[in-house]
Amino acid sequence: MVEYIEPKVLKGFRDFLPSAEIVRRGLIEKIENTFRFFGFVPIDTPALEYAEILLGKGGGETEKQIYRFKDNGERDVALRFDLTVPFARYVALHKEELTFPFKRYHIGKVWRGENTQRGRYREFTQCDFDIIGSDSAAADFEILYLIRTALLNLGLDVTIHVNHRGLFNRFLSNIGQSEKSADILRTVDKLSKVGAEETKKTLTELAGEKNAEKILEFIGAKGSFKETLDHITELSGGDCPESELLASLHRHMLEAASLDETADESKNADPFVLAPSITRGLDYYTGVVFETFLNELPDIGSICSGGRYDNLAGLYSKDKDSISGVGSSIGLDRLLAALESLNKLPTENNCRVAIACVDADKSGQYQALAGKLRQEGIPCEVFTDKIDLVKQFIIAEKKGLRYVIIPGDNPLGNNITLRDLAERRNAEVSIEEAVSKLK
Repeated sequence: MVEYIEPKVLKGFRDFLPSAEIVRRGLIEKIENTFRFFGFVPIDTPALEYAEILLGKGGGETEKQIYRFKDNGERDVALRFDLTVPFARYVALHKEELTFPFKRYHIGKVWRGENTQRGRYREFTQCDFDIIGSDSAAADFEILYLIRTALLNLGLDVTIHVNHRGLFNRFLSNIGQSEKSADILRTVDKLSKVGAEETKKTLTELAGEKNAEKILEFIGAKGSFKETLDHITELSGGDCPESELLASLHRHMLEAASLDETADESKNADPFVLAPSITRGLDYYTGVVFETFLNELPDIGSICSGGRYDNLAGLYSKDKDSISGVGSSIGLDRLLAALESLNKLPTENNCRVAIACVDADKSGQYQALAGKLRQEGIPCEVFTDKIDLVKQFIIAEKKGLRYVIIPGDNPLGNNITLRDLAERRNAEVSIEEAVSKLK
């Protein structure tokens, strides 16, 4: 018989104490509210899928990072590595039940067996939002504008870096490297991780020295949005639908940002940066791609990224009609790490008041008293154990509460004592007065 099992957590996985989980849930609630205000609706999918579903178009490092195993029925299954691929399967399976364009959001955990670092874990939460069933540039713009709005609503100053997979592919075609596009795109996607020298070395091996220099010129283009766009458009062979789309998205964002009353005037004047080095490593992206950076903490990496994925859902459907989609994902864990570094984590406890236990036989009356407070929108906890009042005050303070109600002999009829833990002061008040003060 085992007498002791050491309590431990797998590397890259975490427990969350109440103080941390309250902050996480608060952020999720704010993000979710923004999604709903834009008309997006929630869905959910299983954490576990058939491996062939997840690996159908993952590409890149996905197969190495996925948690994959045989279940008791000898089925080849895997934990989802993102929320986009399960969504594609979801759309193909429920196509006849959905109304298109379909705007959804999905907040849930995903799993990747990758190296851990600040804000990056093996089990983490993504906040996905997509528009599927529309190939309109307006859908691309709405996703980009929703990114900006959701993060502005959290009090964050961000810049969105955008590029277009199609324009990069057009450039590769122009230099005769179309057949190697997938390998080149993945190499460029790792630029920020491995550095310029290693990237140049790999590109030279793939495309030759001259072509590697041309690719580096393309992805290294800098300047204003227009200057960068003009340069990479020229390298790609001239004006094309992809460059026109990028110009249109930039114009719309500037128009919307200039009229956005939620934006601080001190925020970045141009919320867009054209970044030709952004390609996104997953194979399913086909159009505009984007990553979002905190202006106060750019080194933490992108906290929200995504792009257009034409006909991803078609992989799971026998229909020849393609279903275009565009979406993005906020990395909640990296966002939390950034907020902590910036000392911007919210600290307010959801429960501001507790009712002390003076007489355990009056638990029903204490709950009724708490019910009156809850009806007024005041979260209230009822202590269940009759112990020394000072000890109950200490417990309340440890829980982050500000007030404790000390009920009298008739909890629902008499005045109560309202203890302000911060000021170490008692006040004899009526229930109505307590409600007014707590509100």
